[in-house]
Amino acid sequence: MTERDQEVNLRRRLSGLSRLPLLRGARLNGEAERLERQLERLKADTSDEAIWHSVELARHQDRPYTLDYVGRILDDWVELHGDRGRADDGALVTGIGSLDGRTVVLAGHQKGRDVKERLDRQFGMAYPEGYHKAMRVMELAERFGFPFISLVDTPGAYPGVAAEQHGQGGAIARSQAEMSRLTVPTVACIIGEGGSGGAVAIAVADRVLMQENAIYSVITPEGCAAILWRDAGEAKKAAAAFKPDALHCLDLGVIDGIVAEPEQGAQADHAEAARLLKAALVDALDYLEGIPGEELRRRRRAKFRGMGVYA
Repeated sequence: MTERDQEVNLRRRLSGLSRLPLLRGARLNGEAERLERQLERLKADTSDEAIWHSVELARHQDRPYTLDYVGRILDDWVELHGDRGRADDGALVTGIGSLDGRTVVLAGHQKGRDVKERLDRQFGMAYPEGYHKAMRVMELAERFGFPFISLVDTPGAYPGVAAEQHGQGGAIARSQAEMSRLTVPTVACIIGEGGSGGAVAIAVADRVLMQENAIYSVITPEGCAAILWRDAGEAKKAAAAFKPDALHCLDLGVIDGIVAEPEQGAQADHAEAARLLKAALVDALDYLEGIPGEELRRRRRAKFRGMGVYA
């Protein structure tokens, strides 16, 4: 087992301990402290190079996108197009399918493989119409009691003038509000880049997962570097500072678990990456099954309201 595998395993165990209901007489503090000491001995911090390697893998041109996973993990998939108002945004894919015998509604970002598809799908950066489409299927999930799954992979919402004119900020806010109101089980997984409001718009979920080599942050490393040092070339330095990799996101508490990838990364074996993702999604839905809808909503809201520190 590599040092990285050891670290992932230890952090998962720590995360699991924090979610265990306390039984009478149970003492978990000692076990948690022991695992923390093991982590400290293993490495004081993730190296800057390891963090940048995660950024590179999250953006790898051969990494599986939403439709690559849909074709491998869902049966009876039916894609739903359009926002019933203005347009069909190709950057966000939505539809209904069967996951391990359970009907689910899914929304996910979709990047393109070649130049034409990348342009058609805006490199996975949605206009407001994309988030309207996502809200449309969220309402469908709520109406019929289907779990809602989102796969996040975007550098951010589309930053163009037309998107702003169509109400980009309001669409993102309404999408978050819609997810927070759902009474059906919700699971989100960052499968590549999880960038800013464009990502969190469909990631206000009961269980937020991250693939091992994905990244999740309020801004891209290049954007951060351009603001702080007026030089996008300092992206590696910025990434080392705000640590968007899965291990640090788990430490911060913004995600609930890490989904393993094939040894060389998801881009090396799409089928194995899909198998691991499917198992994680099924486990998450099994965990949420049986919790009353109002309780799911209450817990979800409390979780997101409790993030961060006010000074």
